Amino acid sequence: MPYEAQREEEPGSRTPRAPRTGPAGKGHPLWRQRDFGIFWAAQTLSVFGDSFALIALPLLVLEATGSLARMGLLTAAGGAASVLAAVFAGALVDRVDRRRLLIACDLVRMVLYGVIPVVWLFGPRVWLLYVVLPLCEAVGMLFAVGYVTVVRGLVGTEQLAEANGRLNATAAAAGVLGPLCAGMVAAWTGPAAAVGVDAASFGVSAACMLFVRFAARPKDDDGPARPTGLWQDLRAGIAFLYGHPVLRSLTALLFVFSFLTLGLNDLVIYHLKHDLGRDDGTVGTVMAVGALGTITGALLVARVRRRLGFGRTWTGSVAVCGLAFAGLGWARDVSVVAALSAAFLACVGMAGTCSMSLRQEVTPEPLLGRVTSAFWTLQYSAAPIGAAVLTWAAERQGTAPVGLAAGACCVLIAVAALFTPIRRSGRA
Repeated sequence: MPYEAQREEEPGSRTPRAPRTGPAGKGHPLWRQRDFGIFWAAQTLSVFGDSFALIALPLLVLEATGSLARMGLLTAAGGAASVLAAVFAGALVDRVDRRRLLIACDLVRMVLYGVIPVVWLFGPRVWLLYVVLPLCEAVGMLFAVGYVTVVRGLVGTEQLAEANGRLNATAAAAGVLGPLCAGMVAAWTGPAAAVGVDAASFGVSAACMLFVRFAARPKDDDGPARPTGLWQDLRAGIAFLYGHPVLRSLTALLFVFSFLTLGLNDLVIYHLKHDLGRDDGTVGTVMAVGALGTITGALLVARVRRRLGFGRTWTGSVAVCGLAFAGLGWARDVSVVAALSAAFLACVGMAGTCSMSLRQEVTPEPLLGRVTSAFWTLQYSAAPIGAAVLTWAAERQGTAPVGLAAGACCVLIAVAALFTPIRRSGRA
């Protein structure tokens, strides 16, 4: 790891590195660490359940109403709840016992999703979905922030990038298998039964978490008193990001990157269907190849970062993302589109794992939840607008020029990073 020998300050930073913490046995290969292995399984099951719901719930709406608009409204309601929860998730995560929070999140989702197939036995109740999904999406955001804050305590600072890479790789695999399995179950027994399987996955995840031993959270006795108000807690995460030169630069650059790239999947689908005249099966194949790219990037990121350091790995990944994006609209062969999609998603996975690992490494433990929440909220705050603009422009101007423009802007983001403290946060 490029940071394992670094005991003073992050290059270009005024903020001392957080102390290393972890349970007994840290430093051993991850596959030999019992607590991380159980946690890894629980997180994979949670992601599997989430991806199951992505297919099962829209199918329920479509089966009951036949309306695409109602499906979109359900998705919008869930997305809005997730964004709203992200604003407050960090403050809550830093205030409560994180292990109990993760277990509670899984149990709440198990109960909420479990209600749906029971109610559906007596007939469709579409209004119930508009209650359950937003609640589950909000709880899922709490789980996501909470799980990020406990990884360092499980494996220690030295193995963060490797641990995050493995977590992201299996999450990507679960994100592919979940919708496929949901579709099969829905075809065999109906969408309501698929939601029942979703609920069961969260129950198993909660049971796994009962056997994970987390390291005690270090006290912050030498630092300033913790804020007591919710608004102060929210400001604390943003203030830390702003005060850390590398994280401040990352937040600003990723804000633009997310604005440019959130609509990429829509652009690829439109290109395949409209420009190349391919069928839905081809679209699914290309998406599956892209998911394999995500898995590959997540598995390689620890090795690449050890060799090149954070700055080069992150900057290079973003640059390759831009080049792949720029070529997508011009590609006329399906195999080329699939390869470019895989390259883009592999590098997105590498850049994302790097930035998450860095936040975990340099953020003091009592602030980790608030900093994670603030980072995600700021990074994605304008992304939905960017997706709308990107797809609107592609529909009118064509995918080739819009993809080229967006890809070029991504390359410029990588160039801009060379003039920030990101460049100096290399091997130390």
